[in-house]
Amino acid sequence: MADSRYDLIVLGGGPGGYVAAIRAAQLGMKAAVVEREHLGGICLNWGCIPTKALLRAAEIRHLLDHAADFGISAGDSSVDLQAVVKRSRKVAMRLNRGIGHLLRKNDVDVIMGEGMLVGSGTLRVRDEEKNESDYSAEHIVLATGARARSLPGIEPDGEGIWTYREAMVPEVLPDSLLVVGAGAIGIEFASFYSDLGTKVTVVEALDRILPVEDAEISALAHEAFEKQGMSIHVGAKLHGLRTGANGVEVTVELSDESRLEAAFDKVILAVGITGNVENIGIEGTRVVVERGHVVVNPWLETGEPGVYAIGDLVGPPWLAHKASHEAVICVDRIAGRDVHPLDVSRIPACTYCRPQVASIGLTEEKAREAGHDVRIGRFPFAGNGKAIVLGDSQGLIKTVFDNVTGELLGAHMIGSEVTELIQGYAIARTLEATEAQLIETVFPHPTLSEMMHESVLDAYGRAIHF
Repeated sequence: MADSRYDLIVLGGGPGGYVAAIRAAQLGMKAAVVEREHLGGICLNWGCIPTKALLRAAEIRHLLDHAADFGISAGDSSVDLQAVVKRSRKVAMRLNRGIGHLLRKNDVDVIMGEGMLVGSGTLRVRDEEKNESDYSAEHIVLATGARARSLPGIEPDGEGIWTYREAMVPEVLPDSLLVVGAGAIGIEFASFYSDLGTKVTVVEALDRILPVEDAEISALAHEAFEKQGMSIHVGAKLHGLRTGANGVEVTVELSDESRLEAAFDKVILAVGITGNVENIGIEGTRVVVERGHVVVNPWLETGEPGVYAIGDLVGPPWLAHKASHEAVICVDRIAGRDVHPLDVSRIPACTYCRPQVASIGLTEEKAREAGHDVRIGRFPFAGNGKAIVLGDSQGLIKTVFDNVTGELLGAHMIGSEVTELIQGYAIARTLEATEAQLIETVFPHPTLSEMMHESVLDAYGRAIHF
C-alpha cells in the first residue's frame, strides 16, 4: 500500500479518529486510519472503558458489603484484584476488536505505525520494523490525543508514583494512596481504591474538588467522600515527593499554611493532560500550538491548508464524546455539508465515582457572571421513591434557568446513575427547550428521572414532592 492515495487520512485511531474515518467513508471518501498502538485510543484501552469496568467492580463490592440492608446475607466479601484487573482489560480488548470490525465494515484502511506530516498532503508512516511508507490525501486529520501531565520536578516512575495507566493495572492493592488532583480522573481513582479498602487521601490545589462542577455539587461530593473515609485537602500545595524506605514521602502545604508530612504506598498524579503534539511533523507548518494543544477554528481547521485537528489534541473539554462530535463536524464540513460549529455548553460531563456526578451547561456562578437573571430548581434524592428503593437516597438534581426567557442554562447532578440521566437535559438544551416544555413533559414513575422534572418544577415554585 506504499504511496497510496486517499481522500482523507486520520492520524490516530481513538474516538475522534476512527469516527472521522468512518464518517468519511459513509460520505463516499476513500479513508484510512494510521494508528501506532491500539484502535480505540486511550479512551477505549486505557481510559473511559477500562476505568468504568474497575469502578463497576468497586460498586459491586460496596453493594455486597451492604447486602444486609436489603435482607440478603452475602457473607464477607473479598477482592481478587488480579481478576478485577483482568476483566477490565478483557472488556477493553473486546471493544478494541469491535472498532477494527467497524472500520473493516466501512472499508476504511487501517495502517499500523507512527505517522508524521512530511509535506503538503503527505503522511509518512513507520511500522514496527522501521519500514517507512508515504501516503497522500487532500485532507489529513490529526487526532493524536493527549497524555498525562506531570508536575515540575515530579515525574511518574511507574513504581511509587503512578499515572492513570499504572493505576489501572495494580498488582497489589495499596494500603494507603495519595491522589494529587481532584478533577474527574483523580476522583474516579480515589473512589475506586477507597471502595476496595485503601485509605485514600486527596490533595487539590484549587479551593474545591471537581472544580469545573457547580460549587454546590462539589461541596456535596466532598461531604460524601469524607463520610466514606477519604481525607481531602483543598487549597493545598504539593512541595515534593520522594521515594523512601516507608514508601513515597510527601510534603503538602495545607490551606491554613500548616504542613502535612506523610508516607504513602502509592501516589497517583492526576493533574491534567497535554496534547500529543510532538513527532507528528507539524514543525515548519502553519499549525499553531498553544499551551500544549493545537489551535483550530470552529470547523477544526488548523493554520495549515488541508490539515485539521480534533479531540483531546485541540484542548478541553477532554471527553471522548466531544472528540467524536468534532470528527463528524470536521468531515461533514470537508464534504460540503451544512453543519454547525460545536457548542461546548451542550456537551455533558460525567464523573463515575460513588456518588456519580454529571452536568451540562452553565453552573449557577457562571450563569450569574454572564449576566443572566437566574432561577434555580433543586430536588433531593431523598424525596424520590426509586432512589429510596435502590437504597441510595443521597444526592441532588439542580437546574439553572434564565428567568426572562425560560432557557435551560445548565443542569447539575450528584447521586446514583446521574451519568445516565444527564442526557435528558442534553437533549433539552439541543432542542432549546424552555421551562414550559419541560414542565409539560411526562416522566415515568417510579424512576430516578422524575427528579429531573421536579427540579424544573421547583425552579418555578411548583414542586409537588418537595
